[in-house]
Amino acid sequence: MRSFVTWGKSRGGGLAPSRLGLLETEPLQGRDEDTLAHADFSSMLSEEEKEELKAELLQLEDEITTLRQVLSAKERHLVEIKQKLGMNLMNELKQNFSKSWHDMQTTTAYKKTHETLSHAGQKATAAFSNVGTAISKKFGDMSYSIRHSISMPAMRKCLDLPHSPF
Repeated sequence: MRSFVTWGKSRGGGLAPSRLGLLETEPLQGRDEDTLAHADFSSMLSEEEKEELKAELLQLEDEITTLRQVLSAKERHLVEIKQKLGMNLMNELKQNFSKSWHDMQTTTAYKKTHETLSHAGQKATAAFSNVGTAISKKFGDMSYSIRHSISMPAMRKCLDLPHSPF
């Protein structure tokens, strides 16, 4: 098994190398992270360890490149399948919106808000209806009053004429 040099706390509070491998369980503390960020470990490594690390670095970079290529190919394949199924961005957005709207409507908060607003709307409708009825009645009363005040002098005038049948 290959062992890596890791850094742990020494009794004096500083960092000391230890050979725990990949099973290190102690997380780095703030000061330790700062110390490691500015430390130059290349002088502490043997030439063999440096070569191993360089080889591992190249291997990791190659693996990352390969994974990116595989991911890109899979994304292209996904787009092709969606096109064949007639799925496009607009359809997906509609489906997502419909699902989100449905999910929101089934929440307790939405139901309570809907009930409250519905009740308030019914009360507002009734209030407007009552105001409308009152306004109509007032206009009706005013119309009668105006008609009545106009017609009374005309009737009096008719009665005062000498040729009146009354």
